[in-house]
Amino acid sequence: MIRFLSQETKTIASAATIVAAFSFGSRLAGFIRDRILAGQFGAGAVLDSYYAAFLVPDLLFSLLVIGALSASFIPLFTKHYRGLGGKNKAWNLVNVIVNLIGISLLVASLGLFFFAPQIAHIIAPTFSDAKLTMVTAFTRVMLISDWLLALSVVYGSALQGMKRFLIYSLSPILYNLGIIFGAVVLTKSMGPIGLAWGVVIGAALHFALQYFGVRSAGYRYRFLWRPRDADAREIGRLMVPRTMGVAVNQLNNVILVMIATTLAAGSVTIFQFAYTIQCFVVGVVAVSFAIAAFPALSESAAKNDTDGFTETLSQTVRQILFFIIPATVVFLLLRAQIVRVVVGAGEFGWEETIKTADTLAFFTLSFFAQGLVFLLARAFYAYRDTVTPFVAGLINALFTVVAAMLFVREFGVAGLGLAFSLAALVNVSILWITLRIKVGSLREPEILQSLFRISIAAIFAGVTIQLMKSVVVAVIRNDTFFGVLFQGLIAGGVGLVVYGGVAWLLKTPEMIDFVSSMHRKFFRGFEPTETISKDQGAI
Repeated sequence: MIRFLSQETKTIASAATIVAAFSFGSRLAGFIRDRILAGQFGAGAVLDSYYAAFLVPDLLFSLLVIGALSASFIPLFTKHYRGLGGKNKAWNLVNVIVNLIGISLLVASLGLFFFAPQIAHIIAPTFSDAKLTMVTAFTRVMLISDWLLALSVVYGSALQGMKRFLIYSLSPILYNLGIIFGAVVLTKSMGPIGLAWGVVIGAALHFALQYFGVRSAGYRYRFLWRPRDADAREIGRLMVPRTMGVAVNQLNNVILVMIATTLAAGSVTIFQFAYTIQCFVVGVVAVSFAIAAFPALSESAAKNDTDGFTETLSQTVRQILFFIIPATVVFLLLRAQIVRVVVGAGEFGWEETIKTADTLAFFTLSFFAQGLVFLLARAFYAYRDTVTPFVAGLINALFTVVAAMLFVREFGVAGLGLAFSLAALVNVSILWITLRIKVGSLREPEILQSLFRISIAAIFAGVTIQLMKSVVVAVIRNDTFFGVLFQGLIAGGVGLVVYGGVAWLLKTPEMIDFVSSMHRKFFRGFEPTETISKDQGAI
């Protein structure tokens, strides 16, 4: 079973489909998890303490682990695994990093364990003594999960480098299932602390699956303590600007929330809801393609294969645009229905729904820019350049804050979404221009040709959605949950069918490639009459 899950994915499109599908599944599991937590404990002391306990471990994990590995490990691992160094050198790199991160986090976790009561007072100064006691207990148990996840991320990065995306993408679902098990089962016998142990179980499942994935590929654990190893020092060098970039991004989000607190009551909630909804599209579509393309970009960069690098980048840009532009149309035209279905219930009334939908509309305008930023940043990481994305991110953050303070005067909380989107445009422009200077042409003519066809198809889809909204309202009441849900599903579904049909009639390469890929997966005995050559944009 593990060997089946560990099979190498041959194309970027297939890899992105796998990552996107499991990302959707993970988010669905997360939605079920949150519904269970809310239904079982409500907005009270237990969940307040539970979420507060995540803050410090998550910050430590994001800065030390995600900051190091997302930018630097995969390019180096790929260089060894598919290069002259061979698999043994690649596995040695894995063991060096596993030991360095494992021991470093173990030391840090012991410090946090002993100072957990003091940390609880800092992060939740207004909590009662009883809630602070819970925060302390939750934090101490969750430190175990952070340590397991840190090791799991190393193995998961190796799986990405080997293009074994199926087993990598399945692990987050198991993590959420562990948390659900803690909430449903463990809390009955252990009380609230069962929630924290559910997180540990989820992390253990996450780790176990990733470990057996790399083990099936030939990896064996060895204790290698080489802090002065050349690759370890290279990762440390690349980690600094990447970690600073993560910190700047976190600070930027905190400042936006702080600005929201100066506005009308409920603005923070409206901003957070709109931001969370828009992250779904960017996360499922763009991040999936960026993750899938990263190993191929790293491999081309390691070989100094500029043509292969730009071909992979151009193809992935076109695939992202092909999926994210119709998503932009759907979310822009059906924003009220989407917000109402996701969060519109009970005390969250129609006025709050409209404000959230307006904020979401501004976020929606930059879906393509946000998506391309993820890909372009990894293009720089493939060349072991973490400084340029950091500088672009810093400019993006400064622009966001200044623009937010200006736009909220005119648009209220929706101005935060507008500022965020304009800053994303600035960010993607800086990265695109800088990368073009670095490697030469990014095959813009091919991208523009596809974009023209995609845009025409998207216009037809938008007109169809608007017409269908009126038709559906005449048949189905829109003052109930299911009425709003079916209005969105029918109008959006028909619009997407029209989008696909027009894209096919226009012979959009990405559409023909997508259909061919579906035929190969589900109708292996059928060969499509039309194929797309490599030069035309097939991934």
